[in-house]
Amino acid sequence: MASLSLSTYDTLASEHQSPVDPRELTIGVVHLGVGGFNRGHQLAYLERAAAASGQHHFGVSAYSERSADASDVLSAQDGLYSLRVATAEHSAITVIASLREAHFAQRDNDRLIEQLSDPAVRLVTLTVTEKGYRHDPATRRLRRDDEGVLADAAGAPPATVLGQLVRGLEARRRRDAGPITIASCDNLPANGAVLAGLIAEFLQLPGRFDEGLADYIDTQVFFPCSMVDRIVPAATDEHRRLVAEVLGVDDRAPVLTEPFTQWVLEQRLGPGLPDLAAVGVEIVGDVAPYETLKLRALNGTHSAIAYLGLLAGYDEIAAALANEAIARFSRAFIDEEVEPTLALPAGVDFASYRDEVLERFANPLLGYRTLQVAGDGSQKLPQRILGTVAERLAAGATPRRSTLVLAAYLKAITEGRDENDRPFSVSDPLAGTIRERLAGAHTPGERAERFLSVRELFGTELGDDERLRGLLTESIAALGSAPVLAVLADIDGR
Repeated sequence: MASLSLSTYDTLASEHQSPVDPRELTIGVVHLGVGGFNRGHQLAYLERAAAASGQHHFGVSAYSERSADASDVLSAQDGLYSLRVATAEHSAITVIASLREAHFAQRDNDRLIEQLSDPAVRLVTLTVTEKGYRHDPATRRLRRDDEGVLADAAGAPPATVLGQLVRGLEARRRRDAGPITIASCDNLPANGAVLAGLIAEFLQLPGRFDEGLADYIDTQVFFPCSMVDRIVPAATDEHRRLVAEVLGVDDRAPVLTEPFTQWVLEQRLGPGLPDLAAVGVEIVGDVAPYETLKLRALNGTHSAIAYLGLLAGYDEIAAALANEAIARFSRAFIDEEVEPTLALPAGVDFASYRDEVLERFANPLLGYRTLQVAGDGSQKLPQRILGTVAERLAAGATPRRSTLVLAAYLKAITEGRDENDRPFSVSDPLAGTIRERLAGAHTPGERAERFLSVRELFGTELGDDERLRGLLTESIAALGSAPVLAVLADIDGR
């Protein structure tokens, strides 16, 4: 079967073609982090913006950061890939045209710096995951001992996102290329402000930087906060076969997603951007209420289902949520522990939002794997779970369900087996640290104390909280002595 590319694009049925001709688009956007989420979310918005406006100068040049695999596949397909939007009742497949170039940042460094300095480029977006920011999740400060960061500051070809952005902005200043907007689309509270702060800290490291660069960034570079929401699981072989059957060509980079999509963007934007508001992006003065709602109610619940479901032997989120005990726990977690910590955005009905979240997670066609959602928990849990824990403790409440999620994460990281004795391996940058810290700790109390001593995760205030230590001890003991579903039933009975 022929591969999807510009040479086969015209053979596609019209309902599968993009509303814009990919050959007419020129580069006006740079994206860092070629992953499924960006291709299922921001690139779809940018394509609609090009179609709605008739402007063809907002094509995207994207760079993968950790591996050349995705960028090489997309490059071989001339940037084209299919997006399948699926529910149990309906499925639609279209080819997205907005991605015009795909590169590997570590190999195509010069190209990246040149494009960041191009006057035609006015927008940079990032989906590099939480750990791509090289920061301490507990403090949101730069890890000043990070070898990659230090090498980039010293003048090595930049291998980190921060180094790439700084060297690109240096080149842009020298070229007098005009203002630029850099929008983080990762799940970090105040992600724009955090990114701006990390770049400012980067410029304080020992190294060589253009004089006046910090002032230039302050006046010419805009860092809006944003909140993005869409479920985009990893594609499966079954999905690839279905796409090939429908399109009549082989797509090696297909994306599967749900109908729901949301992008909230702070109005701190530079000039020359596509009209994103015209295609449904919400431009607001304060993103914080939206991001806190999403991080704690949606992402936090996703993590809860992932860890509890993984330990209970469920491979997929939808299957875990189909279990009545896990569904009941999830609803109570949102209602009793998350909701009291929220200042809701105007017009949001919390009960409706909660029901929609659970309905989205229950979509069986997405096939979102518990192990995928469970990855990188040390980078995710501070904003998904620990904020809820801290606020409920401060209010004098007992966040027993949130604490159980932390204990489930710990058990998944340190034991790596489900209740059916099937092994699994959770990818996490702090996994080794946590296992070393827990070595020799046998009682639930010892394990809780040593777990809380991982300051990179808990920080000082939560790490020293005696009430949290007691709750963690209780949760670790419960998961060590009874099946997950029995533990959930016991919590429901309290």
